[in-house]
Amino acid sequence: MSSARESLVVMKFGGTSVEDAVAMQRTAAIVAGRRNKGLNAVVVVSAMAKVTDLMIASGSAAGRGDRIGALAISERLRTRHIDTAIKLLESERFLRLRPTIDSEFDALDDLLRGIAAVGELTPRTADLVVSFGERLSSRIVAEAFDQHGIAGVHVDARSCIITDSTYGKGVPQEAAIEAKLAELVLPLVLAGQTPVMGGFIGSNEKGITTTLGRGGSDYTAALVGGGLHAGAIEIWTDVNGIMTTDPRICADALRVRTISFEEAAELAYFGAKVLHPATILPAVQKSIPVWVLNSRNAENEGTKITAMAPPCASPFKSIAAKKRLTIIDVVASRMLMSHGYLKAVFDVFDKYQCAIDMVSTSEVSISLTVDSNQRLPEICAELAKIADVKLEGNKALVCMVGEDIRGHNGIAGRVFSAISHVNVRMISQGASEINMSFMIDEEDVEEAIRSLHRVFFTDVDETVFDVTARRAVVSL
Repeated sequence: MSSARESLVVMKFGGTSVEDAVAMQRTAAIVAGRRNKGLNAVVVVSAMAKVTDLMIASGSAAGRGDRIGALAISERLRTRHIDTAIKLLESERFLRLRPTIDSEFDALDDLLRGIAAVGELTPRTADLVVSFGERLSSRIVAEAFDQHGIAGVHVDARSCIITDSTYGKGVPQEAAIEAKLAELVLPLVLAGQTPVMGGFIGSNEKGITTTLGRGGSDYTAALVGGGLHAGAIEIWTDVNGIMTTDPRICADALRVRTISFEEAAELAYFGAKVLHPATILPAVQKSIPVWVLNSRNAENEGTKITAMAPPCASPFKSIAAKKRLTIIDVVASRMLMSHGYLKAVFDVFDKYQCAIDMVSTSEVSISLTVDSNQRLPEICAELAKIADVKLEGNKALVCMVGEDIRGHNGIAGRVFSAISHVNVRMISQGASEINMSFMIDEEDVEEAIRSLHRVFFTDVDETVFDVTARRAVVSL
């Protein structure tokens, strides 16, 4: 049994990796390649690209009472899925699958009519609406795998991914998930089949559909990998791995060959789009390596995320940015040194379940940064009862991640010299060994990142960073 688990790889494919028939064929070829190497695979797929957004739009239209608009979106999606299946599958296989696709869309249409009749879209119903994207893509992909000779079999993720009843962001019940995976998925793997399930979706103990939140397909893969004690988890996207920064900002951004779980989690939370932050946790708990790979360039070795990354001569691994933040200045000189003051402030944020990204304090004031939050007016109204409150919007947090930043003498001086032309509003250094962060205006983000990248990623440790592409450009 242990050897079977060690040879098991959980492979997650994002929306662009299953966006159409061509992408699904690439995905099937990648999975076939893993099988040919003697590995067993469990595959997690997102909805086809842009489908989740359209599902949300259909639910919103129905919630406004726009039944015709909601059903029109559903019809467009039905046509797209049927056209994809026609192009992908042999005619006999398509004819067998067609009733399943129609049945799913008929159920969606009935749901949208019901929402429109009531004129309200509840969180519970919204989860059910958006679940159709993954339910459909996983059905089609499983059929494609079977056609390619890799014994694809569909598993409804809702039968395995058990959550609480927090609709929109269900909390996984990991013990229940592990038990269901052992019961429903592991026997398929041991029988030589390739289970395919939709990411992002689950159900509570009563069988009511829930979701893990946007980006939750990565989380599903990590939960499945952890629950099955897999040998590896692979996150297949449309980029070559974790980069030193966003290539759209710096064309000479480098692929990071290997990075620690802790570093990757920091980058994910502070704006890197490759990974969902929660993806890391189930893998960390069981020391399962995670690979970030490119389905459009399957030969690229990607980025390996492990519990402990190898030593790196360069101080930083990557730069990320998180925009649309607000600084809240809380000033209360009358509360100076008052016992319980800090607790009173943070209790307000806890009450409204508002996460804080950065905190800076002085004798009489606290500055905090938060995502632009629809509950901000209520938060500020409560804070105003104990202090003077001022807001500054349109801010961004730039996060520089690396190992043992505090151990590099003069590192802060180099960082802030590189961006001396940019106004820095708040700084966080020393709270973490692997993260140096600062707040600036949104409009300065790209210039700041380019300046920092020139300073810290021109001459790098080639055991950690892939400089091949950069050398190829220089040689031209």
